[in-house]
Amino acid sequence: MGNAFIGTTLALPSFKHRFGLDTVSKSELTNLSSNIVSTFQAGAFFGAILGFFLAERWGRKITIMGGGALFMVGAGLMLHGTLGLLYAGRALTGLAIGATSTMIPIYIAECSPALIRGRLVGIFEIMLQVALVFGFWVNYGVEKNISGTLDKQWHIPVAAQFIPAGFLLISMPFIIESPRWLVSKNRLSQATKALCWVRNLPADHAYIKSEMEEIQASITHELEVSGGRRTTIQIFREIGAPGIRNRVLISVLLMLLQNLTGINAINYYSPTILKAIGYTGTSVGLLATGIYGLVKMFTTLIFMLFFVDRFGRRPALLVGAVGAMVAMFYLAGYSAMSGSFEGKTPARDSGSQAALAMIYIYAIFYGFSWNGIPWIFASEVLPNRVRTLGMVSPNLLDFDEIALQLMKSRCAPSACSGSRSSSSCTRCRT
Repeated sequence: MGNAFIGTTLALPSFKHRFGLDTVSKSELTNLSSNIVSTFQAGAFFGAILGFFLAERWGRKITIMGGGALFMVGAGLMLHGTLGLLYAGRALTGLAIGATSTMIPIYIAECSPALIRGRLVGIFEIMLQVALVFGFWVNYGVEKNISGTLDKQWHIPVAAQFIPAGFLLISMPFIIESPRWLVSKNRLSQATKALCWVRNLPADHAYIKSEMEEIQASITHELEVSGGRRTTIQIFREIGAPGIRNRVLISVLLMLLQNLTGINAINYYSPTILKAIGYTGTSVGLLATGIYGLVKMFTTLIFMLFFVDRFGRRPALLVGAVGAMVAMFYLAGYSAMSGSFEGKTPARDSGSQAALAMIYIYAIFYGFSWNGIPWIFASEVLPNRVRTLGMVSPNLLDFDEIALQLMKSRCAPSACSGSRSSSSCTRCRT
């Protein structure tokens, strides 16, 4: 949700006026926009690390609930209308998203039967897309129906962040803790109750007994491997062991490549990118962005529900990479030929319409492959004993390892606003 609203909120007239973005030079506007986006990314990076330590010590459930509460505090700070508190709120919401978005797939993977684990982790990605679309369309709605002179035009999309965080906080007390984490803390009776709840079976059922024995055997093996104690240092050592190291490396590379497709540049700066290909006007940009979100959401939904376990992971990634590459190459080529890198706004002709179509084609190929598969792959290939840390490692790159994402988030608005020196950065990204 934090990712969803900021790119389009930056385009709202009331937001620009409140934070002085309408009175600064183009270069200052670019820097401020980049800083607002990058503050969230830095928070998410450290949140993913913090989430690992909290989840190992206090459990998955408490970590997720704490992240939801912290997110609401950050959203509240952003409503005060000063640039300093906006930065603070973005950092706190980033910290919360870094922790919760790392822990939720782990929680799902630990509670899911192996047969449907990939599909259930995929549902998590579907809900992220729903939040993204919700954020896009809330901004379009307020821009069309609320005057740009009123603060409530930007207050509403910022306040809308309370909705998913509120649902999380309300629902989590009624959800069980991860049975596997409970077993690791030797809370066997609670683990059995949790497993019975999530499987909807009685404690004396053969399936429950068998699964509990498997979990206990796995935990016992972990302790034997680690010499009877399971410290953080030992987990770090084990993640670099032969057989596990390669799985972590592939997971990290998938997250890195996912980011290098340029997805976050489009999510954060879609109105600016659309303006650069000829679609000027706040309403037009927000509408086109909303349609982009819908295309990506429905493509992801269809893939996760019906095809994720049919095609396999590798073929889908290969096909998605080729399709996304073709779309991005056209966008880069059109931007260079139309003069948008030099600050010109091209006419809305057939070339511009094709560029807009390429954005939607990119969303289709990305949603059908790279949007969810890196998350699923990491949850499937990592053994239980290192899954928490193993998932954190690639997710640090999904939250755009600081140097990478700061470069992308700062280059993208510069490239689209007409800085010729940054055009090579955009070509590199595409």
